[in-house]
Amino acid sequence: MTTHMRQEINEIPDAASRLLSRSHDTLQAAGKALRERDPAFLITIARGSSDHAAHFLKYAIEQQAGRAVASIGPSLASIYGKSLKLDQAAAISISQSGKSPDIVALAQSAAASGALTISLTNTQPSPLSDASAHAVDINAGPELAVAATKSFFNSVLAGLAILSEWTADADLQRSIQQLPEKLAQAVTLDWHELAAELGEAESLYMLGRGPSLAIASEAALKFKETSEMHAEAYSSAEVLHGPVALVDRRFPVVTFAARDAALSSVLATADGLAKKGALAFITADGAAHARRLPFVETGHPLTDSLALIVPFYGFVEAWSRSRGFNPDAPPALKKVTETH
Repeated sequence: MTTHMRQEINEIPDAASRLLSRSHDTLQAAGKALRERDPAFLITIARGSSDHAAHFLKYAIEQQAGRAVASIGPSLASIYGKSLKLDQAAAISISQSGKSPDIVALAQSAAASGALTISLTNTQPSPLSDASAHAVDINAGPELAVAATKSFFNSVLAGLAILSEWTADADLQRSIQQLPEKLAQAVTLDWHELAAELGEAESLYMLGRGPSLAIASEAALKFKETSEMHAEAYSSAEVLHGPVALVDRRFPVVTFAARDAALSSVLATADGLAKKGALAFITADGAAHARRLPFVETGHPLTDSLALIVPFYGFVEAWSRSRGFNPDAPPALKKVTETH
């Protein structure tokens, strides 16, 4: 039987296309508002997979727009009752449901403190969209599996579309418009070689650098959610500052590498771990020792990074079932988590 999770992974190309068509005007308006406000810095407000989407957008905004981005803990407002001086800032809130009380509380606080507020939600109307000056419907459609897939993807894509409008980046805009076609290829990619080699592994590392570090973090979370498997995400630079001590023969390491400025250093790290005896895989050509995982090239470093999550989602859904789990309904988890 096909799981909801697998169906939702297969829907990612259509969900991306739907976002770009149905939310075009809202995305454009949010980008224009950022251009006119010219914020000195930005904050993000999110948890879970949505926070990984925010982490991706942090790197993208810092690279493309030259503005510092900070993730703010929602408990600042909901638990500690504090506010920040944000009259020169913009705030991006991300939530699939748009109703977690702590996310909403901090978004409301940001608006009251003078920030330009933007929300990315899959549910409208919602308390979070009501609290935002620019409420973007990510148009992922119903998502029944507990583990987020297409809503994570569309949250990042919505942020990139806003960024491309803000910075008038024609190359990024072109890549975004062509992305649904590339995603149709990405959902067919098979990472069976990784599945065949993992065996009885109980722990593994997910590596990335820049935007692909956020993809590694999302991948590590999905291993935990769907397969009760311990996975940790590290920067391919940071892993050498301590965590590498745990890497011995056949310790699994998956490196998410995009076609960007970090590629050569990421390749070197993956090859170095493979020489150390690790079971090392990488989404890139040119590795001397690490094994290649299939990927699609999208024509832009940022969309290249984002597309890497699609074949991983397909892999981890199948891996979960092979281990006797139901990826639609992980134990002790529910679809909407409302934290205070």
